[in-house]
Amino acid sequence: MKFYLDSADARQWALSAGCPPVQGVTTNPTLVMQAGLPVSLAGYLKLVAQAGEARLPELMLQLPRADVGEAAQWLEVLLPAAVQARVRLTIKLPCHPDWQPVLREVQAWGVPTLLTGLSNPVQLLWARAQGANYVAPYVGRLQADGRDVWALIEACVAVQADGLQLLAASIKSADVLSRLIAGGAHAVTVRPEFAASLATDPLTLAAMDQFDRDVQTSQQAALQQLTPV
Repeated sequence: MKFYLDSADARQWALSAGCPPVQGVTTNPTLVMQAGLPVSLAGYLKLVAQAGEARLPELMLQLPRADVGEAAQWLEVLLPAAVQARVRLTIKLPCHPDWQPVLREVQAWGVPTLLTGLSNPVQLLWARAQGANYVAPYVGRLQADGRDVWALIEACVAVQADGLQLLAASIKSADVLSRLIAGGAHAVTVRPEFAASLATDPLTLAAMDQFDRDVQTSQQAALQQLTPV
């Protein structure tokens, strides 16, 4: 499973020891704004440069408007910048028919595409018919809405054989992450602080403490047996 970080803040891209290797970073207009960057071509160029400096293999950027002309203008600038930074660029778009013309434009440039916010099986079949590379359901939002999220996840995994990869977004629970790994999800996105919180675990630490105490007890007993009375 590939592991992506949900953050446009370059200061959060270096995870602590114990975390899996990061495949890349996913962003959206909200995350870009939260990072203090403008949701503009200049802001996105800065993200590309930062991803290159951090040696991230991949950066996922979401276009802000369903404007074909603007998409072409941005791609004309972003793609050479990504090549120079040695960063693979994936373009995110909302999973909605209003964005189909932009999707076609991005595909014409040969750039991988991700349809985000996927929420039901009809959208999944539409995304597959459009030739998208990734779909990203917001697992937490679906659960909060009372949806049967695991039926949708299983459907997404089932169509991965056709080349449409599941990138389960915004995972905030260790149990959910475990189920996604077991279910064969291609990738997940997590917040950096969530990943860091699971780099160690209280149960692991408790076991380590027990081992240390037992080592000391055993060594002290062996020493006493060797000490002449």
